[in-house]
Amino acid sequence: MTDVLSPLLKAAADVVLSRPALADYGDDADRFVADHRGDLLDMLMRSEELRRLAQARLRIPGSQRTERDVAHLLLHTDAEVRVAAARVVEAITRRSPNVAADRKLRRLNDKIAELKERLRTANGRLNYAIADVETYREAAREATERADLLDSELEATHLQLRDRRFMTSALLALLQEEPSEPEGDSSTRDPHRLKPEPAEQPSSPLESAARAAGIGPDELVKALQALIEPSRAPDTVAVAAVRERDLRVVPLGGGTRIGGSCLLVESGGTRVLVDAGLVPGDPSQPPQDIDQGLSGLVHAVVVTHAHNDHCGYVPALAERLPDLRIVATPETTRLMPAMWADSVKIMEQRRQLAGTWGAKTEPLYGRAAIARATQGCEELAFGVPRRIGDLTVELFPAGHILGAAGVVIRAGDSTVVVTGDISGFRQHSVGGYAFPESARYADLLVMESTCCAEDHQERGDLVDALVKAVESVYAGGGRVLIPAFALGRAQELSLIMRDRLPHIPVLLDGMAAEIGRSFETVTAGGPHPLSVFGDNVSRARPGDLAEFTRGVVVSTSGMLTGGPAVRWAAAILPDPKNALFLSGYQDEESPGRRLLEAAQGGASHLVIDDMGEEKKIPLRARVEMMRLSAHADKRGLLDIADEVAAREVMLVHGLAKRQADFREILRLRGHTTVPTVAWRAR
Repeated sequence: MTDVLSPLLKAAADVVLSRPALADYGDDADRFVADHRGDLLDMLMRSEELRRLAQARLRIPGSQRTERDVAHLLLHTDAEVRVAAARVVEAITRRSPNVAADRKLRRLNDKIAELKERLRTANGRLNYAIADVETYREAAREATERADLLDSELEATHLQLRDRRFMTSALLALLQEEPSEPEGDSSTRDPHRLKPEPAEQPSSPLESAARAAGIGPDELVKALQALIEPSRAPDTVAVAAVRERDLRVVPLGGGTRIGGSCLLVESGGTRVLVDAGLVPGDPSQPPQDIDQGLSGLVHAVVVTHAHNDHCGYVPALAERLPDLRIVATPETTRLMPAMWADSVKIMEQRRQLAGTWGAKTEPLYGRAAIARATQGCEELAFGVPRRIGDLTVELFPAGHILGAAGVVIRAGDSTVVVTGDISGFRQHSVGGYAFPESARYADLLVMESTCCAEDHQERGDLVDALVKAVESVYAGGGRVLIPAFALGRAQELSLIMRDRLPHIPVLLDGMAAEIGRSFETVTAGGPHPLSVFGDNVSRARPGDLAEFTRGVVVSTSGMLTGGPAVRWAAAILPDPKNALFLSGYQDEESPGRRLLEAAQGGASHLVIDDMGEEKKIPLRARVEMMRLSAHADKRGLLDIADEVAAREVMLVHGLAKRQADFREILRLRGHTTVPTVAWRAR
């Protein structure tokens, strides 16, 4: 019978004979094996170094399968496997060769096969256990985040219910809310059209409430406003009376960049901020010149919408200014706490990550600040003026996302209109902008300019292209990942998929799912309730990353800067059947922009940093930009400027070079523009 141990023992003998103390043997490895067979086998069992060196010298022809399998088991890293294999081999090879050698060899092979099967089974169980641990860890993380969010919302609700000013502003917003118009084709939107008069006007909620109180509607509004607006100290009133009452506007952030939006508007003794957003980055930063705005007392911040680049710094302000009034639409006041809670989570993760490397980065605020900011919120319905000291503010629909508003601010005969982020086309989740009469012929129009250099395709054509692309990938048996901004874009995509592709399963993951639930809660009972989930759209669950093999995933973050979208990208991008469609603006330094450039340049992989963990992702899937912008493009912005017909126009929330080119276009259209610097009504 062939000695199946011979190749391995010879390799071990070569290692041992290389030692000077055994020079008498020369290079006669065969003789050394014959004299010390048992010792060599015992040394192999005990010495990791000998196993490593012997394995390096081992040469077994491909035809000697049994010898190769035996050597593999005897050199295994698991001691139990090595010992079991040695016992089997020794038990067989100690017996004298006879006519039953073939049968013994078969038994040896069977035993080796059994050991290999046991090893495969053990490895499989280990892999399943590792996968289960990861699944449970992910489920625990999501459950913790959801619980934290619900705790924040519950705490905020309790504070609001105990706050007289919040409850009064909510009641006043409800009473003053205008009845919604019937939905129509956005392409025929005409802000100047006359509304037909109904045969008989029913009583409005305000009129009914005033009648029940036994007073007139104006008296009821004044009484409620008196409860909302803090009384002003006599010395403040006296100082305000002698101060200049013309409007003054100072950009404090987001003027010639996108992010950190903040505008100071002041008149007499009143100073109001319009927005207070975060500047995206690692870590996020306050508005660039916020300290200049806080050089005097700030009475209120009017928030145009709940995106963090417009509202993310509000809790820090509320912490510094305990009496700060935070005015926004009802939808925005209810969406902001979730966005603030997500910011706190990200800031805390970055703080912990920086701490592991010895760096220091303190969060801008914590959960206590969120509670304080939520308590300070005042709901204000569209089209209803509200006094803030020497200023009057009025909100109007701005399109863009649910609850987004533009602002008309008046002081005496001066008027400033701030568009906020604005769009004129109808989306599945929100309609377009609608300027009130009070906005027309303003002294200054402060207009966003995100897309002032772009000419977008018709909204319907863009949606058609996305639907067709998703259908194509799904028909080929693949998955589509659409990274999306958690607020607005993700819910819009969900509603599009429900409407246009009801046969394709869709998952919402991460913060997108949390905000989707908020959309349904915020709009429930209103004139246009939104159903983000249902039918083919559901919330992602732990395990879906491996089990959801065909369909659409909409997940945060929209620029692939972190979150579950990065994990989905790592799973989806290596497969050529799949696709990743970017749906929104990608910052110059974002992983999303790098992905698009890498795919266009034919790169083989992309490296993404996910909260300190570097991921190298192969690029084999289809990667394209399928942008569904929620901002007005160049033509839309020109229409806005024409419609408001302000005496002067200031551009904010855009890139300086593009703004310079767009100012020239505005000038050629007959508009007077001013630089993005401090402005005063003349």
